[in-house]
Amino acid sequence: MASIQKFEDLICWQKARTLANFIFDITDKPSFRDIGLKNQIRRASISPMSNIAEGFDRGTQAEFIDALFIGKGEVGEVRSQLYISYDRKFISADELKIGLGLTDECSRLIQSFSQKLKGGGARGLQFKRIEKPDYGKELLKEHDPGLYKRMYGDS
Repeated sequence: MASIQKFEDLICWQKARTLANFIFDITDKPSFRDIGLKNQIRRASISPMSNIAEGFDRGTQAEFIDALFIGKGEVGEVRSQLYISYDRKFISADELKIGLGLTDECSRLIQSFSQKLKGGGARGLQFKRIEKPDYGKELLKEHDPGLYKRMYGDS
């Protein structure tokens, strides 16, 4: 299996991009009259792809997973805002159906990918494990070498 080198290769990012473009398309129409809602749903629709990209480039698995869940939450926000957009007759039933389908797919892809990251064996270079120094161990070695040797050996 090929290793993913850039966030643009991630299917969840690609689908989040599709969702953002869909939201921009429907909010560009004259029927979308609420400027505040228009701005909010647009910002929310950009967030999933932005969070996926930022998390990928952060370099640690934990930060990436956190960013994925933030992005997934933003997908939920878009889904909720699609409903009010439909209720206020800013979008059609067909547009609502398409939008809900895209948000559902985005959410499932992000969830699936985050689960794979949590349980995956091969993590790639961006997920290298960096051991944190054990300052207590170092103090013990410095101040009581005999006890240190009994506890940790000659290491």
